[in-house]
Amino acid sequence: MSPMGSSFAFPSSPGTGPATHWENKCWWQSLLWFQAAFAETDTPTHKQKQWFRETFDHLWAIANSADAREAAVHLVSGWQVYRSISTEVPFWADVVLGFRKMTEAELKKFPQHVFGHAFTTLKLEGSAYLPWLEKRVKESGAVTLTRRIEDLWELQPSFDIVVNCTGLGSRQLVGDLEIYPVKGQLLKVQAPWVKHFIRDGSGLTYIFPGVSNVILGGSRQSGDWNLTPDAEISRDILSRCCALEPSLHGAWDIKETVGLRPYRAGVRLQKELLARDGRRLPVVHHYGHGSGGFSMHWGTALEAARLLNECVQALRTPAPKPKI
Repeated sequence: MSPMGSSFAFPSSPGTGPATHWENKCWWQSLLWFQAAFAETDTPTHKQKQWFRETFDHLWAIANSADAREAAVHLVSGWQVYRSISTEVPFWADVVLGFRKMTEAELKKFPQHVFGHAFTTLKLEGSAYLPWLEKRVKESGAVTLTRRIEDLWELQPSFDIVVNCTGLGSRQLVGDLEIYPVKGQLLKVQAPWVKHFIRDGSGLTYIFPGVSNVILGGSRQSGDWNLTPDAEISRDILSRCCALEPSLHGAWDIKETVGLRPYRAGVRLQKELLARDGRRLPVVHHYGHGSGGFSMHWGTALEAARLLNECVQALRTPAPKPKI
């Protein structure tokens, strides 16, 4: 498998066997699920909102089910604060729960900020949620393989359709030079008294309480592939987060984590028909979510599934006979 991501291949003679999933696990953090993660991309706002709402509905159903604990999906409330008054209403405001302006009493907690929003949303722990999803895939009959490939054509003739979810690996695998890494660094600390999320309006500084730790972030270094933690960045993150929540000076068991976000001008969610030496290989590309992978994942997956179904139907439709 090419680095970073996963790919699904579907067997010859659709409907005769299980899908096969090649994977390379590179999940590195738990994320609070609410931010407008595609604000910097060309993805239209209405499409972002559709994906966001579909994902929220999916996670809301899990949070209200017996699977909530194993999947590590739960509700969390908190504040997004600004240093200046903002009249902009986020596109996700009517999707999350109880979205409103912060009261004067609430703002007293943040003396460096003059405005903010309060709401309740959903949080998932990636380290638990992704294995839970993987287990569901296997229980449905899919076969999981770990393998490195250099070219999608290596999957033929065993498979008729490929879903390419390789993220940053798409630079090498399909030659997409539009995708690039944005390095992110965060801290995982023990501070069990912190129960509410806090996020600075810039999106760079955030405090996300989880089941087993509290996430402190963050950083953005565009084009940086280095996965080594930077001690100076860690000190800066801790300083910024303590300014938002002074009680974090008492946090302990501080651990650094680094990961790469797969950014491009917009999510690549499209069909492509590869052709070589008279052969054809339908591909559904599904990658380039930036920092919004968890925020939009179910919505974009539903759209990818629709594209996949179109490919399956095309394979099942007999080619028209040439007229004599």
